[in-house]
Amino acid sequence: MTEQLYDKNRVINFSDAVFSIVMTLLILEVGVPTIKELSESDFGLVMTRRIPDFIGLFVSFMVSALYWIGHLKVFKYVSNVTGGLLWLNTFFLLAIVLLPFSTAMFVNGFDLAGPFTFYCLNLSLIAILNLLISRFVYRKEEGKTGFDSLQYKWLRSRGWNVLIVWLVAAIFSSSWHFSRFFFMLLFVVQFFIDRYYRKRLKVLEIE
Repeated sequence: MTEQLYDKNRVINFSDAVFSIVMTLLILEVGVPTIKELSESDFGLVMTRRIPDFIGLFVSFMVSALYWIGHLKVFKYVSNVTGGLLWLNTFFLLAIVLLPFSTAMFVNGFDLAGPFTFYCLNLSLIAILNLLISRFVYRKEEGKTGFDSLQYKWLRSRGWNVLIVWLVAAIFSSSWHFSRFFFMLLFVVQFFIDRYYRKRLKVLEIE
C-alpha cells in the first residue's frame, strides 16, 4: 500500500501561523498597569513589579524563536510529508500552544517551585518532540535532500542543549531559586555548538 503524502507547504505555513500566534500571545502575560496604579505608585516601582513578567516574556519568546528556526532548518530537508511526520509535527505544535499558559503560571508564581517546574517540563516536552522530528526526517531523507550526518548532528546537539538545560532547571527548581536563570546557558552553549559545527562544515568544503 502506498504511503499517503501531504502538502509540505501547507504544513509549514500552518506551523508558522501557530508559532506567530503563540509568540504574540506571550505579551498578554505582561500585566498592563492601571491608571490608578500609575497615579498612586512610583513608575519605577510599577515596572519593577513586572520584572518576572518580562523575564517570562523574554525567555519564552526567545526559546520559541529557537524552535521556530530549528523547525525551518529541519523542514528545509523534507521532500515529502508523511502521516508519521504530520502527527509528530501536530504534537510538537500542541506543546508549543501550551507555552503561553505555562509562561503565565511561571510569572504569576515566580517564587514558587511548582509553576516553574511545570514550565520547564513544557519546554522539555517541546525539546523531546523537536528531537524526534529531526530524527524522523533524517532517517527518511538521508542521502536525498542534503540532510547529511553532520547537519543532523548539529541540529541534534542544539536540541539536546535545550532539553538538558530545562530538565536540570526543573530538577533544581525547588532547591535553588537561581534555576530560574538557567535559560542563559541555552544561548552560551548554543554559541559554542554553532561555532564548532560551522568550522566542521568549512573544513569539509575545503576538502
